Amino acid sequence: MKVGIVGAGMVGATTGFALVMHGIADDVVLVDINEKRAGAQAEDLFDATPFGESVRVSAGDYGALRGAQVVLLCCGAAQCPGGETRLQLAGRNAKIFRDVVPHVVSATEGAVLIVAANPVDVLTDVTASISNLPRGRVFGSGTTLDTARFRTVLSGHLGISPDSVFAYALGEHGDSEVLAWSSATVAGVALAAVADSLRRPITDGLRTRVDERVRRAAYRIIDGKGTTNFGTGATLGRLVQAIRDDERAVFTVSAPGTTETPFGGACFSLPRVLGCGGVLATFNPALSAAEEAAMEHSAGVVRNATAMSSGPDSDLALSATGA
Repeated sequence: MKVGIVGAGMVGATTGFALVMHGIADDVVLVDINEKRAGAQAEDLFDATPFGESVRVSAGDYGALRGAQVVLLCCGAAQCPGGETRLQLAGRNAKIFRDVVPHVVSATEGAVLIVAANPVDVLTDVTASISNLPRGRVFGSGTTLDTARFRTVLSGHLGISPDSVFAYALGEHGDSEVLAWSSATVAGVALAAVADSLRRPITDGLRTRVDERVRRAAYRIIDGKGTTNFGTGATLGRLVQAIRDDERAVFTVSAPGTTETPFGGACFSLPRVLGCGGVLATFNPALSAAEEAAMEHSAGVVRNATAMSSGPDSDLALSATGA
């Protein structure tokens, strides 16, 4: 499989490393406005191939993306340390995507586009709108990493492998995301029942600690090191693998809604089936009344940010409102 990565910064390069070391792609192409950086990242990644898998790694312009089955959009400004929200990036990154996406689409045919830059929900909506690609071939990484964090933290509390824990982080990949406690299960058994049987109950205090651990993880990491690249890179590699192998596996990725989906067609994360064509189906999980209300709020946050990002002064407006 040939995979293109647009944006050769920390996230793009780390994603390339994941693809190389796990042999997920056999041809990786890096594209960046800074051609020197893209070339250096490609050369460095190629040096890793003797210790991973035999992968062709190169850098080039948009034309080099021709033949790619998947293109990862890792370009755009990064979230700044000090508490900047993902939504405050919306205006300036939407402008970047409006320039980049048409070049990517014109250079590729039949590729699935995966949005990795923040705010991922807004930029996924922008990409879907301007690419005019068939539904399902554009999606964002969404809350896939948040869901993995949620399951891993719960598994630590229960003393059970995270592979046996099924729990979802839904909605916006951001401050309004919703941890769906009510539908969480362990091997098909309700989470609360399993926790009680193990004498490790799900208390209000635990919910608060888990919520803080999951929801605020990116802020802590960015404050300490400036970027969240390892978890994100591994996430993107896993999504590409699901497409390559036509796994029909379920991930909480972000994609535009339809009139058949709830929450006003908001572009945010719900459990979705991934296969060789991208998103193949979407599920609407059972939610408690409180979770349903939280999802409605999250949908409103995303819709508002998406509308604001389309205006000429959107970056200033978002910064001023702190949305």
